[in-house]
Parts: sequence; structure tokens; C-alpha cells
Amino acid sequence: MGVGISVLIGLKATVMFFLFASLRIYGFTFLSMPFLYASLVSLLVSIAAHPLINLPMLLGKNPDGSFPIWAIIMFSPFLYFVRLFSILRRFSNREEPYTEIYEGIYVGGWPSSPDNLPPGDPAIVDCTCEFPRASHSVGNAYLCVPTWDTRSPQPSEIEMAVRWACRKSEQKRPIFVHCAYGMI
Repeated sequence: MGVGISVLIGLKATVMFFLFASLRIYGFTFLSMPFLYASLVSLLVSIAAHPLINLPMLLGKNPDGSFPIWAIIMFSPFLYFVRLFSILRRFSNREEPYTEIYEGIYVGGWPSSPDNLPPGDPAIVDCTCEFPRASHSVGNAYLCVPTWDTRSPQPSEIEMAVRWACRKSEQKRPIFVHCAYGMI
């Protein structure tokens, strides 16, 4: 599976802090402040995403998949970083945006465009805490189960999501369960 999100974001926090310190040493105090801010946000996210803490609600994602304005402002260095990372990863890997694992049941990564949604107006189980609900999926049935990438939801959340998906499947709707980056 690779390294977890807490390690990756912890490394990002370290790099951002070194950039802050380097710029400050060379007299660019004002220019260094955004790097300090990004470093502190990344450190906080890294701690919250650690398996022993596992606090996805830190980012404030609402049940409708949106983020409150305070969360966008406070966590913008992280939220925009993961969006950029997702775009770059999609272009470099060329992986399929979703895979049908059973008739009418799909798994994949965050649907950044309408082309990344399975056919047939799927009901969406969103297992991300770091990505907003995609604007092109607003008409789809939607369940948000905020989860850090490389982590799993709590057993009660899994049970709730399965029951919800079963109800949608009984209505003859395809089901699309997605995490941040998909199956790779």
C-alpha cells in the first residue's frame, strides 16, 4: 500500500518548515510566513491523520460534501495541495477513474470531472475528508463518510454506508464508492 498520509504530509510539513527557515535566514521574513503557515497546517493534518488519532472531522467537511468557509481558509494549504496532487497523479498514472467490481457497483477515486463518474446516474458513497463533493455530482444521491486517505471508516460507518448503498441498489441505481485516489 505504501506510506500513509500522516507520513507524507509530515514530510511536507518538514519541507515547508525548512523553506520558511531558509528564507528567514536570508532576510525574506515576509516571504517566509506562508511557508510557516503551510508547515503548521501540514503538521496538524499529519497528526490528525495518524492511525492512533484518526480525526477526519478536523477538516470540517459537511454531510453534503461541502467545506465551511472557516475550513477552506484555515486548511487551504492542505486542501489545495491534495487537489494538485490528485490532478498530477491522474495524469501520471493514467489509471481508470473507476472499476466495476460487481454488477452495478463501482470503486474509484475522487470524481474530478463528469467523465470520472460511472454511467447510469450512480449513488455516491464519498469516503474522503479532504475533497469536496464534485459540483457535477450534485444531482446524484450522496452519502459522505469522511475518511483520511489510506485509512478505513469506523465499523459503524461502514455498516451505515452498506445499508444506504443497498437501499439505493434496490432502486436499481448503480453505486460508486470512492476514496481520494482510487485503487492504486
